[in-house]
Amino acid sequence: MTDVSALFLQLGIIFIIAAVTTIILRFLRQPQILAYVTVGILLGPVLRHFTEKQLIDPATIESTSLIGIAFLLFLVGLEMDLKSLRNVTFISTLGSLFQLIITTVLGFLVALLLGFSSLEAAYVGLIVALSSTMVVMKILSDRRELNTLHGKICIGFLIMSDAVAIIALSIFSSLNEFNIFILFITIAKLLILLSLAYLAAVYLFPSVFRFAARHQELLLITSLAVCFLFSLAFSYLGFSIVIGAFIAGIALGNLEYRLEIISKIKSLKDFFALLFFVSIGMVISYSVIIEKWVVIVILLFVVMVWKPWLIMTICTFFKYTKKPSFLTANALAQAGEFSLILASQGLILGHISQDLLSITVFVTLISIVSTSYYVEYSSFFYKLLRRPLKIFDRFTTEGLEYFPTPKKPKIVLCGYNRAGYSILKNLKKEKDDLLIVDYNPEIISQMIREQYHCLYGDVTDEEIIERLDLSNIEMLISTIPEVKDNLLLVKKTREMNKKAKLIITANNIEEAMQLYKEGADYVVLPYFLGGEHASEMIYRIRTNKTDIKEERRKHLQHLKERKDLGHEHPHNHH
Repeated sequence: MTDVSALFLQLGIIFIIAAVTTIILRFLRQPQILAYVTVGILLGPVLRHFTEKQLIDPATIESTSLIGIAFLLFLVGLEMDLKSLRNVTFISTLGSLFQLIITTVLGFLVALLLGFSSLEAAYVGLIVALSSTMVVMKILSDRRELNTLHGKICIGFLIMSDAVAIIALSIFSSLNEFNIFILFITIAKLLILLSLAYLAAVYLFPSVFRFAARHQELLLITSLAVCFLFSLAFSYLGFSIVIGAFIAGIALGNLEYRLEIISKIKSLKDFFALLFFVSIGMVISYSVIIEKWVVIVILLFVVMVWKPWLIMTICTFFKYTKKPSFLTANALAQAGEFSLILASQGLILGHISQDLLSITVFVTLISIVSTSYYVEYSSFFYKLLRRPLKIFDRFTTEGLEYFPTPKKPKIVLCGYNRAGYSILKNLKKEKDDLLIVDYNPEIISQMIREQYHCLYGDVTDEEIIERLDLSNIEMLISTIPEVKDNLLLVKKTREMNKKAKLIITANNIEEAMQLYKEGADYVVLPYFLGGEHASEMIYRIRTNKTDIKEERRKHLQHLKERKDLGHEHPHNHH
């Protein structure tokens, strides 16, 4: 059999088993990354144990899988949408940096106590500090939570985590020949490459891709050419090709064709990423897991108990209430694909042992599987831990309520987000009668600057509900996306006030019917509302009751305002 035929046979076996395994694990609601590594375990250690044969050549798969890491990081660079994080800027930068530094230091010290060398301990520190962009983004997207407050904080943490991982990869790859002069040369080369990437992104790529976008296949080829060009340039100057791919992604990330490029690259990324995770699974060692189970348990404690506790502490220190803090911490309680990438690169560079790679794979897999259940049942866990979590309230209540006039507001707006912004524009005349409730401290600070009555907190907290004075309000408007929170609001208001008008938001028809049953006066379904608005607009244009050019001008102005505020349509994240 020729080399080409052998490679085709090996790929065929991998993808057939991967398809079956993924279907089974999808049925069990497990993430794809687990399915891919499971395939590697089945084709590697399990197959060798029973047949003593090597059906798949690890070296062949490993060399192909490097392309998978490159595409994965190219896509991460493309998807880094920093503008959407405008309302969570401080927590995304400073907060996530604190978490990474503190967890890395703790992981380093724990690894030293467990008998690892100082270099291996440095790897361990980063491995436990990083979370999984791939898994968390997928789970949040499936649950339509990317645009929630905790979703945005998670994205901010993940972006910083990915950036730190890239820097770490650069540092580790140049450690073998380390001295001050080489470090200086390395930094100089990196700055030159980053400057060239910036200049290309600003002056060259917009016109090149404007032409390429006219032909869909040309858009894909041009994007891949940029990815490979940067990867080869970085490799030629002594950096890892995956760092070049990441920088290429960032360079193309601000183009107006970003979403089209992402949609075209995703399939290629999935193909090669599968091979990377399979190659990881193939080198795992059962004997290490049995011998080093104490090490694994301790590292799992750091990842799944210490890290979420630290993240929640940091979030509340930045004055976020306990619910979004808990949901953020819950979603980030795992090691991620960058942990695996770091460990596999460390093995190639001779920095870490095969044993540590096996430990990393096991810790990553267990924590990722647990995350899918953590997030699925996050409401249950939050209710279960609500009393002990009250310890976090002490940071969050001070200085974030504001009543500029003695007049008691008669209208309550719960949730200042995309919909709340539009509603507020039409309620500006009622400013003295309006109370805004939100659990994002940065939004409340902005509303205080604009002299609105504000109350900071989670509307499901008994204390906040008492402060709303529901028995005396005339209208309550909620743009909160969680149906359970809205049902509680409607129920509590109706117990105290039969006359107040309740206008509530729902995500689907079933939720709307539930809210009407509980006593809501009108339920807004945003997706249906868009169709109704478009229908009304078309009718007015057809009957010459509106000037389409004037409507276009007003809409463009409105969209620019939204963009400046960091509002994005949720479809962009699916």
